[in-house]
Amino acid sequence: MAPSTGKRLKGVSISRPIVYGNVAKPFGEKRPPEANAEHTHTWTVFVKDPQGKDLSYFIKKVVFKLHDTYPNSTRTIESPPFQVTETGWGEFEIGIKIYFVPESNEKNVSLYHNLKLHPYGFPPGHVLTDKDREVQSILYDEIVFNEPTERMFEILTKTPGSLLPPVGNNKYTFSKKMENDELDRIKQAMDKVIEEINVQKDRLKELEAEREKLVTVNQ
Repeated sequence: MAPSTGKRLKGVSISRPIVYGNVAKPFGEKRPPEANAEHTHTWTVFVKDPQGKDLSYFIKKVVFKLHDTYPNSTRTIESPPFQVTETGWGEFEIGIKIYFVPESNEKNVSLYHNLKLHPYGFPPGHVLTDKDREVQSILYDEIVFNEPTERMFEILTKTPGSLLPPVGNNKYTFSKKMENDELDRIKQAMDKVIEEINVQKDRLKELEAEREKLVTVNQ
């Protein structure tokens, strides 16, 4: 009698690396004919192997939840490449759910990605080139299968996971620098908020001083 493929392997853990995120670029002189009149960029959101290998041996489908303003905003991709290409003008959060092959007997995994369309992190006065405007916002992660089923363990060990290519040979850029750039962007936004708060505080003080003057004159 064949062993149960649903039996789990106690104390065993196996992982697979993925990259997910988006690439984007402005239309330029040639607009896609189907693009909304307000749209300015073409973008693609995806889940991939770090070296572009086929992930369908363990991923059954990927569901991308776009902004509600998009027709059919929930996009289900059941075969590689696990990606969605669209046009747009604004940045928003995209929900990503990864579903695994039935042999895994695993729940889906949820990820979230903030769509990036506009370049940032350049010094003041820098003149953006066309290359600068081609945005890559990509993150590295690992999907870990703790105590996988016997069948899933067999599937995963038949196809070794990819290693990250050496720095400089990556097709996509995902590095500590990208994390630092994102932190810099958040800090710049916070600095602007603080600056605006201080401006409003100063304005409030001026109004209060004017009110006190009026009260003094009328006494």
